[in-house]
Amino acid sequence: MTASPPAADLSKLRINRDDPAPAVKRALGRVLWLTAAAIVIIAAVVIIVRRGSAVPVRVVTVTAAAGGGEGAAGGGGSVAVVANGYVVARTKAAVSAKIPGRLAMLNVSEGSRVEKGAIIARLDNADYAAAVGQAEAGLASAKATVIETQSDRDQLQREYVRVRDIHAQNPNLVSPQEVENADSKARQADARVQAQTARVDAAAAALRVAQANLENTYIRAPFSGTVLRKEAEVGEVVAPSVGGGLTRGAVVTMADLATLEVEVDVNEAYIARIHSAQAARITLDAYPDTAFRGTVRQIIPTADRQRATVQVKVSILDRDPRILTEMGAKVEFLGAVSSSPRAAERPRVIVPAEAVRSDGGRSVVWIVRNGRLESRDVDAGPVSGNFREIRAGLSGGEQLLVGGVENPRDGQRVRPNNQ
Repeated sequence: MTASPPAADLSKLRINRDDPAPAVKRALGRVLWLTAAAIVIIAAVVIIVRRGSAVPVRVVTVTAAAGGGEGAAGGGGSVAVVANGYVVARTKAAVSAKIPGRLAMLNVSEGSRVEKGAIIARLDNADYAAAVGQAEAGLASAKATVIETQSDRDQLQREYVRVRDIHAQNPNLVSPQEVENADSKARQADARVQAQTARVDAAAAALRVAQANLENTYIRAPFSGTVLRKEAEVGEVVAPSVGGGLTRGAVVTMADLATLEVEVDVNEAYIARIHSAQAARITLDAYPDTAFRGTVRQIIPTADRQRATVQVKVSILDRDPRILTEMGAKVEFLGAVSSSPRAAERPRVIVPAEAVRSDGGRSVVWIVRNGRLESRDVDAGPVSGNFREIRAGLSGGEQLLVGGVENPRDGQRVRPNNQ
């Protein structure tokens, strides 16, 4: 009899649901490796592209002239010093009222041309006008009283003369006592006239005060000029000094545009190159392609110890309606053209201050040559009006980096965007 095979033990069979199949593991590993390789390749391409692309930058071309820096357009010599400043009016005022009050009328607006003494505005002055009327009535009453008193005095003086003459002709008809009484009445009447005359003078003075107060409600132009700003509107309270809240100090700000000039701060290291009546060339930031003639009017006889500068005021000789107060301006102070060969051998170079950088105590400029940056050490003077004089290291014609790259490096590719 044949033996039957042993029964299978199915209790030991298990399904591993945690570990993936070997084929799945291999496929997942290949995907991860391919993804990592793609990321590395893309990063490398980005780095290469970035390193190879040209960065747009701002540059300035260096110009130089023998013994004086940049040539002066239109003649007049070479540039001795360059400084930045602002257009201001020598004659300028914030016009305010002499007395406090509410603004009732405003006759001007920005840009209005006014003549000296013209009424710019008026305060509410009904009470002041009433005070003038009252003072006029008081003066008229005082004058009428004087006239009446003078008439009484004249009558009493005639009576005294008559009594005195009768007494002189016939002492028996008029006693000496009557003569003295008549004289006393005449003197008293004369004293009353003098008192009333003094009252007339007082009333006239009161009238002048009332008229002055009424006049003070009219705000007049202190000089002929142009209104720059309205500082208050009709209905606002104005006062000689700002009191805060709704109180305004000035009504308008005006200036005489015929007295426009440029105020610049010159580094004290260059102030010796500037003198009174020196010619200058003025360029406004708003119109960089237009130059205006100027001349040094005044060198302020004191320096600013904090900034090591001296203020210089330059008159504008070329009047132009485009020139407005508070405009930014660059002033080039012109020196005489030197015929000395020695001076011609030493060109003066003036560049924007941002073109010169400090590197470990050295003054360095970055030159753009063939689309790449190249550093060069220079001997730079102090800053004057956002410009610096390069005493050595540049000869003219170079293109200097002034902006666009925060941390430049030698050989970096760049693309000037302002030739």
